[in-house]
Amino acid sequence: MTASVNLDHALILAAALFTLGLLGVLARRNIIFILLSIEVMLNAAGLAFVVAGAKWGETDGQVMFIFILAMAAAEVSVGLALMLRMYHMLKTLDADAAGSMKG
Repeated sequence: MTASVNLDHALILAAALFTLGLLGVLARRNIIFILLSIEVMLNAAGLAFVVAGAKWGETDGQVMFIFILAMAAAEVSVGLALMLRMYHMLKTLDADAAGSMKG
């Protein structure tokens, strides 16, 4: 027996998650919290794709979610590398301090 989820409720959840992620990106200055907020935003977009694909009975939403997961993995690897380099050079994870980096 399969349980069906209302499209409106799922899209509202995705919008709420995306908004929380956006607020986290805009409000926080710590690089780790910014990366986590971006991950929340990507997962919210993936949820919207999967729900929309399930509504119309297509697998396109799931395929897009796989691409989003791949992009999130690349974002994490590049973001963590930049974060480690910034901490090594500046001894802080404050995003405002990144403006003082030269290179």
